[in-house]
Amino acid sequence: MVLVVDDEPDMCWALEHILETNGVRAKRALTAQEALTLLESEQFPLVFLDAKLPDMEGLELARQIREMNPSVRIVVVSGYFYKEDEAVRKALAEGLICGFVAKPFLHDEIRKVIETTPRRGSPPSSPT
Repeated sequence: MVLVVDDEPDMCWALEHILETNGVRAKRALTAQEALTLLESEQFPLVFLDAKLPDMEGLELARQIREMNPSVRIVVVSGYFYKEDEAVRKALAEGLICGFVAKPFLHDEIRKVIETTPRRGSPPSSPT
């Protein structure tokens, strides 16, 4: 199960559709608080996280998620930041996030993230 956190329902739907088409179940949260509530009761090996949410900055939410579950993989999906942005580079270097996907994204970018994230009890796939 993967968690998709984005305040845009259409973006959640698009990510969920790509995930489910690739055999990965997903849950959505439209706010940081909704995401935190879900994370208190369920384990997610992977979180797709929007950088800008109405109730909290995405990178701050990533810090809180990381405190709750240090092993979760967090991928920021953003139309606000770019991979070259200092905040993103710093978050990647610190291990706060493990990846970044710019909006608009290609389906293959999401598939690549899925393929390189191990399923529970499985060894990680080797990146292609």
